[in-house]
Parts: sequence; C-alpha cells; structure tokens
Amino acid sequence: MSILQKRRRIAGLVRKELRQLLRDPKTRRIMFGSPIIQLLLFGYAVTTDVHRVPMAVVDRDNTAESRGLQDAFTAGGYFRIVDASGSATPTEALDAGDAMIGLEIPRGFARDLDAGRGAHVQVIVDGTNSNTATVAQGYALRIVQRYGLDYAAERGIATGGGVDLRSRAWYNPELASRVYNVPAIIGVLLLLMSLLLTALAVVRERELGTLEQLMVTPLTPGELILGKTIPVAIIAFIDLAIICAVAIVWFDIPLRGSVPALLASAFVYILAALGLGLLISTISKTQQEAFMTMFLLFLPAAILSGFMYPVRTMPQAVQTLTLLNPLRHFLEIVRAIFLKGAGFADIWPQLLIISAMAAVVLTLATWRFRRTLL
Repeated sequence: MSILQKRRRIAGLVRKELRQLLRDPKTRRIMFGSPIIQLLLFGYAVTTDVHRVPMAVVDRDNTAESRGLQDAFTAGGYFRIVDASGSATPTEALDAGDAMIGLEIPRGFARDLDAGRGAHVQVIVDGTNSNTATVAQGYALRIVQRYGLDYAAERGIATGGGVDLRSRAWYNPELASRVYNVPAIIGVLLLLMSLLLTALAVVRERELGTLEQLMVTPLTPGELILGKTIPVAIIAFIDLAIICAVAIVWFDIPLRGSVPALLASAFVYILAALGLGLLISTISKTQQEAFMTMFLLFLPAAILSGFMYPVRTMPQAVQTLTLLNPLRHFLEIVRAIFLKGAGFADIWPQLLIISAMAAVVLTLATWRFRRTLL
C-alpha cells in the first residue's frame, strides 16, 4: 500500500470531519466566537487588582495633615471614602458591610509628624476575601509610608532613616494582573476547545452508528486517529491566532518573545490536549459521559496549573502532582514568551515535557481506539 494512498484516505477523512464541524452555524459560533467572549470575560473578571475599595475613616485629629493623608488614599484611585462621619471606631462600617478597610487617625497625628518622632495610624482590613484584603493592606501600607516620607522631605524633618529604597517591577511595570492573567487564558481556552471537540469524536460516531461503517473501510486505526485530530488541530490553531490577536490588540499585552517558539509550544500542547480528548472519547459510551469526564479532567487541570493560584504556594505533594499537568508547563512557556521575551533556549525543558506527555497520551489513545474497534 503506497504512502500516497494513505495520504488520500487521511485527507478524505479530514475533509469529512471539517465539513461536519463547520456545517452547523451554532458549532461555528462556539468554535470561533466562544473563545473571544471567554477571553474578554476572563480578561476583565479574573483580576487581583484593587480599585476604589470602600474605606471608612475616623479622623480624631481633624487637621490639614490628617486630611492630606485621606487625600493620599483616594488620589491613586485605589480607595474611596464611603464613611467619614466620625464614628466611634472604623469597625462599625466593616461590620455593616459598608466598607472593606477602615482608617483611624488618632489625636496628635500632625503634632507627631512635625516633631519627627513618627505618627501612628491604624488600618483595619476585612479579611473575608483574603486575596483582596492582602493586596489592599499592602497598598495602604505603602501609601502611609510614602505620605510620611514626602511630608518629612517637604519640611526638612529628619526621620532617622538611612536607607532610600526605590523599587521597580520588571516585566510588568504597572503590576497589572491583566498582563499576567491574559496570556494564561490562552492555554486554558486551547485546552477547553481541544477537549470539547475531541472528547465527543469517537463516541459520537458510535451513537450515530457510523463507527461500524468506518471499521469496514480500509482506514487503519492510526489513520482514523489522524483524521479525527488534524481538523481539530487546525481549528485550535485558528483559535490561537484569534485569541493572541485579541490579547495583543484589545488588552495591549506585550509579545516580547519568539513567535516560532510560541507556535511550536502550542503545537505540542494541542497534540497533548487532543490526545486526552481522544482517550476520553474511547473510554466513554455516551456523549453525556464523555462531556462529564471532560469537565472532571478540565477543572482540576485549570486549578493545578498556576492559572488562578501560584503553584509554589500549594502543598509540596500537590506541587509534585502538578508536574503531570501539561497546562502548567504551557502556562510557564506562554507567560515567559509574552512577558519575558523568552525563546527556545529558555523554554526547552517545558517543551520536552509537554512533547513527552503528548507522545504518551496519543499512544494510549491509539491503543484504546484499537481496542474499541475489536
């Protein structure tokens, strides 16, 4: 049997799969419109930035200096004062749910500032949402410290300090969570679309009764696998181009690294995702079972990837488990390429790991598919 004949059979199956995927307008909207909508939603909703956090103020000093400190909190847009009525304590607004952070300025605040002996204020943070509370507490600390240093510098007051700390954020100067999260969304959406389109491939043929027809054709299991994966890989690369374009043009995410490295990494990553989807499809008896199994795999993969929570903050046993997650390694690659200007020399360890995963998963899927045809 010639190689040309094999190519023709595979090409015919690929055309058949593409027509089946693209003939339904609803399916086309899901494949090409859904990633854009999800990227926009994730890009704006998944954020750890602090903006206009409601703040209650109890100003017991009532001086120009104390009011200047309040202005310093609101000037950057991080906080907004919702209660400055002079309640007994700032915790009253926190208990009522009207504010998330409370600022109490004691009497003698201005006097202590002028004397250079250090003025004290109290900041109370609602820790119900620990992530936002931690960020807000850090912002409040920096605002108070900067206000004290600027006040002393303007009036020539000695503060007793001997260190001038000047910090600068590298790769993400504005510390915008969007710049960190949007590249990661690329990996999450590619995994979702690849799993969704392939997890239903074989089981759909079984439910429609066309799997038996494919079994009597000259197509080998390997050719059937290629015919099922190549169309989805083409669609996944189209989605990759769309998502990257939206990330760069709409969200202004910098692409500093190697585009060939990104394409090569995406290729092996998509192969690994397609292999997982096909493996799910071969072990499922119905489309509903395949769909549920796909989400049972997708959600832990997203959680254990470092997309929402840094891997280094997880327990050591869980960190070891994440090494088996191709999404974790791809997120390291895509963030390094977008933000750090990485190339092949920087990402080759993760690239090799994903390639090995893709080879193992595709081999298992092909073996399981052979079992299905028997």
